[in-house]
Amino acid sequence: MHFGSPLYFWLLPAIPALVGFFIWAYQRKQEMLRRFASLELIARLTPSARLGRQVLRWTILLAAVFFLVLALTRPRFGLRMEMVERKGVDIVVALDVSESMLAEDITPNRIDRAKHEVAKLIDMLKGDRFGLIVFAGESFVQCPLTLDYGAAKMFLDAVNTDWINLQGTALAEAIDRCAETFVTKAKKSKVLILITDGENHEGDAVESARKAAAQGVKIYTIGIGSENGVPIPLKRTGGNVVYKKDKDGNLVMTRLDQDILASIAREGDGQYFRAGTNLDLAAIYQEIMTMEKGDLGLNRMSVYEEQYQVFLAIALVLLLVEFFTPERVRRKEEWKGRG
Repeated sequence: MHFGSPLYFWLLPAIPALVGFFIWAYQRKQEMLRRFASLELIARLTPSARLGRQVLRWTILLAAVFFLVLALTRPRFGLRMEMVERKGVDIVVALDVSESMLAEDITPNRIDRAKHEVAKLIDMLKGDRFGLIVFAGESFVQCPLTLDYGAAKMFLDAVNTDWINLQGTALAEAIDRCAETFVTKAKKSKVLILITDGENHEGDAVESARKAAAQGVKIYTIGIGSENGVPIPLKRTGGNVVYKKDKDGNLVMTRLDQDILASIAREGDGQYFRAGTNLDLAAIYQEIMTMEKGDLGLNRMSVYEEQYQVFLAIALVLLLVEFFTPERVRRKEEWKGRG
């Protein structure tokens, strides 16, 4: 048996609470009766009023509450097969894995923070297909479009800056590879989220964005990092950090290039987000949710039958029984005269 709304099981502690209330109410009633007359006299005057009848009504009422709670949890059993039409948006994340993403101007560093936020984005998806492209000086498909969010997070978790030997930030190639990843030819429901520090070293990224937009791809760019420039830590030895240097021995500084990312988003009919030190993809996904959903095909699914009606009917019958159960038992006694 499965339950559609198991949180309603938290209402079950109300049953012992009701038992306590009934006991308290009965004792309160007895106390008030003592003020009127002795309990022995009251018992002789009202012989038909018995505690057992009161307990019976309480039991019926508690059973009705129990079955009402069960109905609220929406119990399901009995399988049936049906074809379900899937609708959603195809979302491809292009993640920069160049060495500049090791910069620590965002805690713990750019690449780890970006992976954490992409994982949170995957958790927010509701029927949308997700894909992942990683790029540096070249790009490749890390995870094709899929509805298996668990597998997508496994592919994401394995990503690091050592995956691509050819260093650099080829934004144009990354955009072109993403455009090829979308399996549908329809000019809707296709989103590219580009996460990078924006240091474009190769190709015409703006032209690639224009071509992708012509195919219906909406591009959001996220600039991660500082514009002031920070060094790139490559390794740590004995507590000392070794930073990247050029061939002349000068320290290499990485800076966020907002202009190129804003231009890409503008040509891609999307929006540029300056992440700074507070990268959050929730705002982007909220905007994606307003897009027209595309058809993702039909799926054969096993669906459990809703059976809450049975428990609701039992609860209503018990309430009727409790309502028509009298508190007093009718008794016929023969008149034996006075004394």
